[in-house]
Amino acid sequence: MLIRPHDRGSRETSLEFVRGHGFGQLIATGRNRDFPVAVPTQYLLADSETVLLHLASGNPVFRALRENPAVLLSVVGDWTYIPGAWKALDSEDPALGIPTVYYAAVQLRCTAEVLETPEEKLAVLRKQLQELEPESGIADPTVHEHRLREIRALRLTIGEVTGKFKFGGNVDEPHRSEVARRLLARDGPRDSAAREHLLRSRRGA
Repeated sequence: MLIRPHDRGSRETSLEFVRGHGFGQLIATGRNRDFPVAVPTQYLLADSETVLLHLASGNPVFRALRENPAVLLSVVGDWTYIPGAWKALDSEDPALGIPTVYYAAVQLRCTAEVLETPEEKLAVLRKQLQELEPESGIADPTVHEHRLREIRALRLTIGEVTGKFKFGGNVDEPHRSEVARRLLARDGPRDSAAREHLLRSRRGA
């Protein structure tokens, strides 16, 4: 993806975004295919180098992975529409404001390893449950051991991390402050998250 210098996120910031969202598109190109395989999936960022997830055994992504273990995990979120008039200050014509979309997008280039044994799959399931339901008292996944053959687990080893955080980094402070004010006033479903990104970029984080 195209990333302007003012929109580029650090590896640390990008992984923080990936960790916080937990859902993305796993894309496998395989070999000599007309189209890649794209799988919407929940995942766990286990550490700064590793992503864990599981999928149904019949998922077509596994055929592509046998051909080529290189995958892309794409995570997009916190997007919101910015009307053109919001980008015009009092002395400027709001009709000439240029609308845009604020959003965050991170792509992880990874090498995938398919985990086949019951022990490996149970370990991934336990880590996912520990993250998602730490205090729920849910039973250990061994109670469903007879169904483990229905899933396969994946360990993704992260290589390159590419993060784009498009939140007004190309405009001056007065214009960014005006957009932040408008986001607070509109308070749409994703406006709070977008505003936090904008404010973080103003702080130089």
